[in-house]
Amino acid sequence: MFKHLLIATDGSELSKKAVEQGLSLAKSLGAKVTAVTVTEPFAASVPIEVALVFSAEEYEKAVRSSAENILQSVSAVMAASGIPCETVHVKNQYPADGILDTAQARGCDLIVMGSHGRRGLSRLVLGSQANRVVTQSAVPVLICR
Repeated sequence: MFKHLLIATDGSELSKKAVEQGLSLAKSLGAKVTAVTVTEPFAASVPIEVALVFSAEEYEKAVRSSAENILQSVSAVMAASGIPCETVHVKNQYPADGILDTAQARGCDLIVMGSHGRRGLSRLVLGSQANRVVTQSAVPVLICR
């Protein structure tokens, strides 16, 4: 069945559910895991008011530290369960693009990620990175809520 899972995480409670479900699935299938976290470009994720106070260098340092913490946490959970896990920090991309690029580059055959499951107007207004992954992925996507 699935041999290589990509688990997308941003460290949120919702993505921790995806990590748990991905771990369970990987364990039952004997699959290896790649965990990915994606950080957006400075200009896309920082409001102009904040950019006046914090530099791009400070932003890069903060997101690098956050990504390291997120991925170390996933690695520890996987290692404790005996699941092989590689980690990837994709910088300066939108989450959906980074997730899709990583899945393709690493040869993953299933993407596991969380989604709030917004519907209607809130989904239209806020958009959905998970929806973009689902609609653009060449491999199946398991959405955890």
